[in-house]
Amino acid sequence: MKYRRLRQEELDDLEQAFIRFLATNSITGQEWVRIKGQQPERAEELIGLFSDLVFERVLKDIQYLEFKTSKDIKAFHCLESQIILNGLLVEGDTSFDFTLEQSPQQMFQQIQRSGAKLKLYTAEKTYSRGRELELFEMMENGALISRDGALFKTLEALKKP
Repeated sequence: MKYRRLRQEELDDLEQAFIRFLATNSITGQEWVRIKGQQPERAEELIGLFSDLVFERVLKDIQYLEFKTSKDIKAFHCLESQIILNGLLVEGDTSFDFTLEQSPQQMFQQIQRSGAKLKLYTAEKTYSRGRELELFEMMENGALISRDGALFKTLEALKKP
C-alpha cells in the first residue's frame, strides 16, 4: 500500500463506493463474503487497493492545508510542484490559543484584544518525494484540509505592505 488502510469507520462511510469498487473488479456481494471468510489476506489486499484509490483521489484535489498549535499556525497552498507556507507565530506569554475553533476574522480580533506579539513568516518548498505522499504525511501528522484557503489567503494579504 502506498498510504494506509482505511479505518473501519472510514470504510463504513464509503460502503457504496467500496461496493462499486468490488463490482468493477467483478466481485459480487456473495463472493466478497466468501473472500473475507476463506481468503482474509486477499480481502485485506482489496481493502488496501481501495484505500490507496480513495487517498489518491482526495490528495489530488487538495489545494490548502492548515496546521495549528496553541501558539503557531501554518497555512499551506499546495501547488502542483511546490508548497507555499504562510505562518503566524504568537511570541511571548499570552493566553491566546490558535487551536480554538474560530474564523480568521475572529482569530485576528482575539489576537488584537490579547495584545500578543505576532511574527509572520513564509517559505516555499519543492516536493522531494511526490506531492500526494508529502501531503498525506502532513495530514497524518495533524494537518487538516481547508476547503476555501481562507486562512492562507488572509495571511498572504498580511504580507503585503
